[in-house]
Amino acid sequence: MTRIVLVHGIAQQVKGPETLLSDWYPALNDGVALAGRSGLDRSEVSMAFYGDLFRFAGHRGLGESELDAFDVQEGLERNLLLQWWTSAAEQEARVAGPGNATRLRTPLLVQRALDALSHSAFFSGLSERAMIGSARQVRRYFTEPEVRAAVQERLARIITRDTEVVVAHSLGTVVAYEALCAHPNWPDLTLITLGSPLAVRNLVFERLTPPPVGGFARWPAPVKRWINIADAGDVVALAKELAPSFGDRIRDVLVHNGAKAHDVRPYLTARETGTVVADVLRDGNSEVS
Repeated sequence: MTRIVLVHGIAQQVKGPETLLSDWYPALNDGVALAGRSGLDRSEVSMAFYGDLFRFAGHRGLGESELDAFDVQEGLERNLLLQWWTSAAEQEARVAGPGNATRLRTPLLVQRALDALSHSAFFSGLSERAMIGSARQVRRYFTEPEVRAAVQERLARIITRDTEVVVAHSLGTVVAYEALCAHPNWPDLTLITLGSPLAVRNLVFERLTPPPVGGFARWPAPVKRWINIADAGDVVALAKELAPSFGDRIRDVLVHNGAKAHDVRPYLTARETGTVVADVLRDGNSEVS
């Protein structure tokens, strides 16, 4: 019985649903415990996994080729990297800002962005290929209809009449939002978004399906409650509040995740997240205390 469905974000292509659950389930249980509630039964939780859709097929030779600044595509890939750079520089003193670098030609500008992001907490330890690959997954989701449909289908196959809560992180919040809009007959449920980029203008918001009208997005019909949780230093959740773009029925909540502001685990261990989950499963009251 799947009462809680989890939806992951980017850069999970070499993992699997059980691998991710080994991180997510204990962390969510910790959040519920911090909220003073009893633990969750493992059988009640499922992961909507789609990372393998971005995994390169094995073939003879050297495997996946390295990526560098010259491989970054104009448009969404480039703009995502530059926006992450700008946001990281605003949040972290050790990350040098763009300054006059925006006048450089694209490969040089992107290389500067990659160099700067390598010193950020969010991208610390990641290779250039991994950073570019993260931006590429976002671009592919929005520009390749077959990928978008396949990703959403992974969520659709797990939602059942018993589902009461969807907890989505990062790009997973986009997946969850669009899938919920596409299935108005799904059972009423609570949506919890963590580190969401949904309201980021010029990169994500305008690319949503269904498209926003007059600067406002459609409310997903199955969602009876929506709690959005963000860390003030999260460079992916550039717009911390979703209510101005998705409706004042959303409750926006700020938490502090420490150095790894966008990491899903501190989001899940937060008392605020645990309180929402526990209250919904207990009696349908999702107010954060």
